[in-house]
Amino acid sequence: MTTWNLTLFTFIHAWSGRSVFADVAAIFFAEYLPYLLVVGFLILVFRQSGARKKFYLFAEGAVTVILARGIITESIKYFYNVQRPFAALGFSPLIGESGASFPSGHMAWFFALVVVVWYVSRTWGIWYLALTAAMGIARIYAGIHWPLDILGGIVVGVVSGFFIHWLFRDARAALSPVKEAAAGGALEAI
Repeated sequence: MTTWNLTLFTFIHAWSGRSVFADVAAIFFAEYLPYLLVVGFLILVFRQSGARKKFYLFAEGAVTVILARGIITESIKYFYNVQRPFAALGFSPLIGESGASFPSGHMAWFFALVVVVWYVSRTWGIWYLALTAAMGIARIYAGIHWPLDILGGIVVGVVSGFFIHWLFRDARAALSPVKEAAAGGALEAI
């Protein structure tokens, strides 16, 4: 383990247990905020105009999350097993977690979603970025992740988000109003 990883973990986690309010806030951000972010994403999907755009956004989000969390993160954890901080340092975390620590599955999942949301709405994307970053800090504070776990999850999520967005470029182009108008005009000419 790198020195900066342990030093930063110790600095953030040292605040744990000093304030009931801070502990409750950290538990909320680490454990319950993810549910609200998923609900928020579904609201964003249903706010899209047209069934095809709704389906496209949902599909891009789902495929991105499956790649980041379900495939890449799990593959890394299978080959590279890192103990969680509470197991390595022998303390009780604020919330229960099990399994390998690196990379953070929550960060992979939600930073992948940040990229998807960012392309749809910059305003929502900024909120998702800030809330997901707060979730990562809260998971360190709670004692269930090292800073490097969070950073690794961020990289997996962002790379997955950009890759799937690039992969879906043809489907996205088909939804473009300019392309639809051009196709409609071509059909009328026939």
